[in-house]
Amino acid sequence: MRRYGKHTDEDDIRSRPNRKGNRPRTNIRPKHEDAAEGMVLTVDRGRLTCLVEDRVVLAMKARELGRKAAVVGDTVALVGDLSGKKDTLARIVRIAGRTSVLRRTADDDDPYERVVVANADQLAIVTALADPEPRPRLIDRCLVAAYDGGLEPLLVLTKSDLASPDKLLELYGDIDIPYVVTSREELETGGAADRVREHLAGKVTAFVGHSGVGKTTLVNALVPEDRRRITGHVNAVTGRGRHTTTSALALPLADSDGGWVVDTPGVRSFGLAHVDPSRVINAFPDLVPGTEGCPRACGHDEQDCALDQWVADGHADPARLYSLRRLLSTRERREGD
Repeated sequence: MRRYGKHTDEDDIRSRPNRKGNRPRTNIRPKHEDAAEGMVLTVDRGRLTCLVEDRVVLAMKARELGRKAAVVGDTVALVGDLSGKKDTLARIVRIAGRTSVLRRTADDDDPYERVVVANADQLAIVTALADPEPRPRLIDRCLVAAYDGGLEPLLVLTKSDLASPDKLLELYGDIDIPYVVTSREELETGGAADRVREHLAGKVTAFVGHSGVGKTTLVNALVPEDRRRITGHVNAVTGRGRHTTTSALALPLADSDGGWVVDTPGVRSFGLAHVDPSRVINAFPDLVPGTEGCPRACGHDEQDCALDQWVADGHADPARLYSLRRLLSTRERREGD
């Protein structure tokens, strides 16, 4: 039975309106060629604080980006109100490609990886020599994540007035990692910040560390004014204060030729479920030639691994092979074992 009779082109036939407007749907998205470039400074419950030129701008991700998320350190393209005034909101329409990525999982069995920081040049691993006791396995895991993500590591050892750094430095001396040793007094007086700053000039450095090691105290000493300016902007929007590090926060380092520090929340564990162990060898260029004789899919800790003979023939220091295998083993061992 025809509802409208024989003629389906009659003027009195009603069409169902588009609930979201009268414009026809299309898959063509605007190019936003006039979008401004910015850097993501922090992310807080769906709102992204970005630096656009010299203005701190609050923004949200455009729907057209889908599930693609921006993280601290990302270079993004923004449109909308870029004045940075109170109660204004811009929109992120593009996320640029990343040069490096610091990632972690909750544990080694967690398939969901979390991107902590993008486009960082360096990873500063802050560890107390006492109170709390140093955790070499956590340091190893951070090193693996740094090498896998394309970041250069830096060891920052705090509270040297409570314990000697010699034992811990001996563990990492063969990997040739730069390091800074500081005391509690230097953290309080700012002397530690001056010594660490020498390693940060012109680089984007992410700081990681276990709670209580003095990481945030050190970052506050490096960039006290900018932290208050940026977190104050976030507070005005969310209506609550932020006195501890609950999300990553990028801060410009004064007088450093473009240097940045990224404070990250204190970590209890550093899962490596996302790391392919075969890529860790790239952090040891002196051992890479020795892998040519390895069997296919060699894990470099097997009996027929060619690296043993390579080192025995004097091509590399045995301590370097030990260091590689110690880092590889962290992929199979839970932090704290």
